[in-house]
Formats: sequence, structure tokens, C-alpha cells
Amino acid sequence: MALNLEAVGQTLGPMTKHYTWKDVVLYALGVGAGENDLHYCYEKDLKVIPSFAIASIFDVLAQIGIKSEVNLAGVLHGEQELIFHRPIPTEGSLTTKGRIRHIYDKGPDRGALIIGESDTVDEAGNRLFTSICTVFGRLDGGFGGPDAPKRAPAFPDRAPDTVVAATPAPSQPLLYRLSGDTFSLHVDPEFARLSGFEKPIMHGLCTHGYACRALCDTLIPGAPEKARRMACRFSKPLYPGMPIQTLIWRTEQGKALWRVVNAETGEVVIDNGEFEYGDEVPPRIRFDGRVAIVTGAGGGLGRAYALELARRGAKVVVNDLGGARDGSGDGAAAPADRVVAEIRAAGGEAVADHNSVATVEGGAAIVQTALEAFGTVDILINNAGILRDKSFVNMTPENWQAVLDVHLHGAYHVTRPAFAVMRDKGYGRILMTTSAAGLYGNFGQSNYAAAKMGLVGLMNTLKLEGEKRNIKVNTIAPLAASRLTEDILPPDLFAKMQPEYVVPLALFLCTDQCPASGNIYNAGMGFFNRVAVMTGPGAVPAAQGAVPTPEAVRDQAAAITDLEAGRTFGQLAEQVMDVVTKVQ
Repeated sequence: MALNLEAVGQTLGPMTKHYTWKDVVLYALGVGAGENDLHYCYEKDLKVIPSFAIASIFDVLAQIGIKSEVNLAGVLHGEQELIFHRPIPTEGSLTTKGRIRHIYDKGPDRGALIIGESDTVDEAGNRLFTSICTVFGRLDGGFGGPDAPKRAPAFPDRAPDTVVAATPAPSQPLLYRLSGDTFSLHVDPEFARLSGFEKPIMHGLCTHGYACRALCDTLIPGAPEKARRMACRFSKPLYPGMPIQTLIWRTEQGKALWRVVNAETGEVVIDNGEFEYGDEVPPRIRFDGRVAIVTGAGGGLGRAYALELARRGAKVVVNDLGGARDGSGDGAAAPADRVVAEIRAAGGEAVADHNSVATVEGGAAIVQTALEAFGTVDILINNAGILRDKSFVNMTPENWQAVLDVHLHGAYHVTRPAFAVMRDKGYGRILMTTSAAGLYGNFGQSNYAAAKMGLVGLMNTLKLEGEKRNIKVNTIAPLAASRLTEDILPPDLFAKMQPEYVVPLALFLCTDQCPASGNIYNAGMGFFNRVAVMTGPGAVPAAQGAVPTPEAVRDQAAAITDLEAGRTFGQLAEQVMDVVTKVQ
């Protein structure tokens, strides 16, 4: 039976696992812990081996195989990455949700790779770890799909700093499988022979657990909760009872590379191992499992957003029409394609989109690109823009409309279908791009300024409509060097305004850690501040019930215009009530 290529984008879970300290200890015993590792095996002061994470989500891993319809006679665990966000409790409930994000074709007789990604949270909804799992279907290649991008760490050209030896027992798989991985390949001799092995083989994840113990004991002894990330590729099968060695190279502070080798044959059993560790610190902002759309991302600020989102784990739709600065021309694919190539070369995930934001159809197509490539939309950065500057008397209707079509209408065209996806899933982050030209005014940019202030109004309504669905909408006014500003700013100032100085605030506003919604921020050259529409305390320049005269307004002008005790309002009703209370 052929692979089910329609499985890409299908959800995994949600699945909930309830466990106690006995499950934690059973896993530890299954990966070789014993009397010398009582902190893993005794309920008093018990600690959790970080790789227990993968043992807790075997049911989700099974869903990858079931939904992709991989040939079970040729299935192996190909790669595994775990990102630890918080220490795993010694007992409780874990809920895991994810999806199949890719199916790659290695070619005829070379197999296929099915990539599944999931997030696991505790009872309170705190994210504990992210799993990115690659299932290798040895018998499923040759269907004509793309091959997986190549990615491998560069190991030092020197002997390892530490070698940890161990010898799993011949019966190790029988104990390890009690933690949940009951696949027949590791226990049934007949099934193993049908799969091309002389006898049942070790679970790759059992060997993985041995390696995790070795890494923790070497790099963070007694403190497995300091593990931050563990990734590897399973390269060769191992038979139970064969001795192994975990080779560890310290590369830089908090990072190491590792391999597991068969001590008898010298064959590498697990390769491309990466391990990150360190003292508990506020969690680094990551976007693992998130899908982001960045419009106008072929260069400048949009490119900087897309690159950093991808570096931090997001899957990115790089949208750019590739037109001229004033929006003229038919567009070109090269700008977006180049950024996608940069992201993929660095090991990230991205697809290009060349649709125009200036039409309803283009906006819908951009969101559809995200859905087809990655299955959802979590983040939208409305960054696309053009300039057609003229003094107001010389501002033709064509130039007025063209700028509004890209900046204001373009944000509407993309945000509306994206907002629908976010509403249905109960999560979203949207970033509008305004400008100091709109906030404060700038000669010759009436079209641009009007569009940019329109986006503030759009934000003010969307923050209310998205509030109950965990959709946060904010607006940024970037001061950054780009092709739109290169001939407006002095050269020396232009050089100091690299887009990278704006990116940190923008990314924070797109994370699940951002508490704000409906705010406006200036950002440039590493300086950030909030902008707000302030309402002064005002005055009532007439007796109650009387209609004020122009002269009364004149006489109270200072009090009417005073902002000393100004405040902001969250919505229209608050401002109306402020007026009502002052005239009663």
C-alpha cells in the first residue's frame, strides 16, 4: 500500500497520558539505570530522565505511522529532536497535540521520511516539551516527492572529551517496551526476520535513553532538569546485549555534540547528536510548531522578520510580489525565493508566495499557501508596502488609491482569512505596520499617512473581536533602513538603522508570551516606546444642561487641550461613559 500523501497537515492527538512516579522509574530501568542511579529509580527525591519525554508520547508517534499508512515491515525511527521548555514533573497528566508536517521521498529503494511535530503540556497548560520526530519508511520511497533538506552538525576533528560505556542486557527490549513502545520488531523473532533482521533489535529510543543518561551524568550531573535540547539521527540497528559507547564533544558553553557507537564493530548507531543544557533561565522565545506569514518579505524588514522567525523554529510563508518600490511592474519571484533559500540553507522551513496583497484573491491565496504547506496560520505580520510620495495638491487619485490598496486594503485582504483560521483554532498573533508619518505627519505622504493610521483603527477593532479567541493584535511603527527609505534618510543615519534593530520587538509581539493587545509601538535603532491616543480630562464650559457658546470654549481652551492627566481608553464605550459621567 502506498503512503498517504494527504496525511501532511493532519492533526495528531490531542492525547492525554496520566502517569505516576512508577512510570518514571520503569522508564529509567528500561534505559539501564540501576543502583548507581537512585535519583532516577527511587521515589525519594526522584528526578526524571529528560528522554522520558519521548516515552510519554508513544501513542502520538503511532499516529504518525497510522495516518501516513507507512509500510510497518520497513518502519524505523529516523530522527528525533526534543526541546525542553520546563522540567517534566514526576507524576501528573500530559496532553499532546501535533500534526504531520512533511513527507519526503528519498527515492526508489531508499525509502521515505515522515515528519511529525507535537507539543506537550501539563495540566495547567504549561508547555513542557516539543517533539520533532522523523519516521523512516524503508519500503515507501520512489513516489516522486521532494527529498529532505540536508542538515548535519560539524563534529570536531579530535577525540571525544568523554566516552561513556554501557552494555544493555540481552533482555533490555523486554523491559523497555513496558514503557509503551510495544512494536513487534523489538520482541517477535518472526516479525524481525520478515523485516530483514536476524532477530529482534534494540529500540532506537532505548539506546537514545542510554545516551541521555550519559549526557546528563557527564554535562549536568545530578541536574537533568537543566537539559534544554536533544537531537539525533538513528543510523544503524543494534542487537540487544551488544556493548555501546556514547562519545561526547563539548563545543561551547552549554552545547555538546555526541554519537553512540557499537563498541564491538565501531559502527555509529546514533549520529548527528546535539545536546544543549544550562541553568534554568527565563525561556528563550521560540516559535516551534508555529506557522507565520510575513508579507513583503523579499527584502528589508520583512526579510529580517522571516529569517529570525525561522531561526527560532517557525515555519514561514515568505510573501513578496517582487514589484518595484512604487508597486509598478508585473512582479518577480526572485526576492521571495532568495529568502526561502536562505532559510532552508540554515536548516529552517519556508515556502515562497508571490501573490499580491492588493486584491481579495491575492490575500486569500497567501493564506491558502500557508494552509497547504503547513496546515495552519498562527502569526501574521502585515509588512508589505509601496511609496508614491507627492504633495497633496499633486496627489492623483491613482497614486492615492495604489498606496491604500497595498497598505490598508492589503492588510485587510490577508488578515481576514487568516483571522478566520485563528478564530477557529483559538490562537493568533497579528502585527500591523504603521508609520511615524501617520502617527505624527510627514510632508508629501498624505496617502501613506492615511493608510497607516487606518491600520491603527483596524487594530483597535480586531483586538476586541479577537480577545475571547486568544488573538492578540498590535501595531509597530518601524524606523528602519529599507528600499522605501534609502533616498529619504541621510546616508549616515540610514547606515545606523538596520532592520535587525526592529525585529526583537516585532517578534515579542508575535509570541505566546506577549500580554499586550491593541498597542502601538515605535521601534528603531534599538530604541522602543509605546505610542497611545491620549484623552485629556477636559472641561465642561457651561452650566449643566446648557449649550456652551464658542466664547465659553475659547475661555476654557487651556483646560480642554490639557493632556497632563490624560488617559487611554480600550474601546468606544469607555470614552462615551467618560463623557456621560462628566456632564451629569
